[in-house]
Amino acid sequence: MDRRMIFSVAVVLCATALTGCATGTTNQPVPATGSTSAAIETAPAPAAANSAALACAAGSQSASQTPELTEGPFFKANSPERASLLETNTAGTKLVITGTVYTTDCQPVAHALLDFWQADANGAYDNSGYILRGHQYTDANGRYQLTTIVPGLYTGRTEHVHVKVQAPNGPVITTQLFFPGVPQNDSDGIFNPALLMVIQQGSDGEQGQYNFVVPTQ
Repeated sequence: MDRRMIFSVAVVLCATALTGCATGTTNQPVPATGSTSAAIETAPAPAAANSAALACAAGSQSASQTPELTEGPFFKANSPERASLLETNTAGTKLVITGTVYTTDCQPVAHALLDFWQADANGAYDNSGYILRGHQYTDANGRYQLTTIVPGLYTGRTEHVHVKVQAPNGPVITTQLFFPGVPQNDSDGIFNPALLMVIQQGSDGEQGQYNFVVPTQ
């Protein structure tokens, strides 16, 4: 059984703008794509994954802030503004992450900054350029969408995607997103189950969902 299929019971429904959900993955180079406003609606995640922000999506009036994690040694400032990190020769399993940025009183945050960076499919970071690095802003409804690949493993770490999130004029939240069902989660010293994405297999890769909760001052 695929290492993430145990979480696929947390059904991710495709929005009407999408063509539908199917199963299957690819490890071939994936083409670069532009940004899109299509969002993925999700059912409640299993266990405690992203529970605070999912409560906002379910109509709660308050939620605790997204947990912060170490920045690590590979952050680079001044990443390009883009919603897709894919280039013509980017190898790996395509991953599309969607979600909403909320305040702690569960209001969506328009024009929130999200700055993503990650390892490639072999677990290596581009420290000389900006491969698999980029920032974007949420739309008027606080939504974002990132097109990238599933990052590879490297010694001492499980699979993860780094991100900085900031409401306009608010403090920067630095954290990491994790993948369910990865054996290395149990041995990663900073893994936090509250930062697990909801993952489902899509027709050309994987679809992830994570909602952030950030302070505004």
